[in-house]
Amino acid sequence: MEIPVTGHTGLIALLAHPAAHSKSPLMHNAAFRLLGLDYVYLAFDVDEPAIGDAVTAIRTFGMRGANLSMPNKQRVMEYLDEIAPEAQLAGAVNTIVNDGGYLIGHNTDGAGWARGVSDLGVSLPGEKITVLGTGGAAKAILAQAALSGVREIAVFNRRSPRWPQAEALTAQIQERTGCRVRLWELNNDDPVCRERLREEIQSSCLLSNATNVGMGRLAGQSCVPDGSFFYPGLAVTDAIYAPKETELLRLAREAGCRTQNGDRMVLYQGAESFRYWTGQEMPVEQIMPLMGL
Repeated sequence: MEIPVTGHTGLIALLAHPAAHSKSPLMHNAAFRLLGLDYVYLAFDVDEPAIGDAVTAIRTFGMRGANLSMPNKQRVMEYLDEIAPEAQLAGAVNTIVNDGGYLIGHNTDGAGWARGVSDLGVSLPGEKITVLGTGGAAKAILAQAALSGVREIAVFNRRSPRWPQAEALTAQIQERTGCRVRLWELNNDDPVCRERLREEIQSSCLLSNATNVGMGRLAGQSCVPDGSFFYPGLAVTDAIYAPKETELLRLAREAGCRTQNGDRMVLYQGAESFRYWTGQEMPVEQIMPLMGL
């Protein structure tokens, strides 16, 4: 159904840098058409220094809301009126809802990841999982996993100048949720670290990669050295969606694991944002072919 753009049409936007590559406009505008909703979704290239001005524009233009990507997810928080609990825990906002000029920040990345995990047949409450990374995507995953009732999370991260921030993140999630969260060094050149990674994966029901290893200049690489670290039936997800199958997912698939790339996380986080803005469920089954699913 084609909805003509009029003076009543509501505006929702992506505020990102870069923004042109995003699948979000395709996904949301298709959903608006399918449901006959009078909204349009546009992508704007907005870098971190301009995010305050962009938030002012949301209020000034009466926009229904916006999505954000890095590096804007953290900086935007200081300009909002309220931060939802999951966004507070993750320390990042990817969705803004404008309720009559009152701006609420949410984080739907974790909910998108959790819904994707459920498609693999994984029920999170009471389970142990392993997560690779402590960056933006990892923070959302860790927060959602803990809020979903995961019993224990083993987190692996490379030791860098940001190690203290990783320690603070994992300690905060454990303190606020009661989930046991342990941080380990990711260093496959060290036999002790390598064996620790193997042990934690083997005792988990799910492994989630939230690093950038496997994409861009790191394409063809994997944080997990080889297929012997996996076991048949283990669920393995990767937040990366280009390439469709990372080296990690290839190794896992060949070891008999259930695998999933980042496409469903992107789709489902968008569906959660869509619900916040419109009060309706995104018709994800009809949107999937547009996302290559």
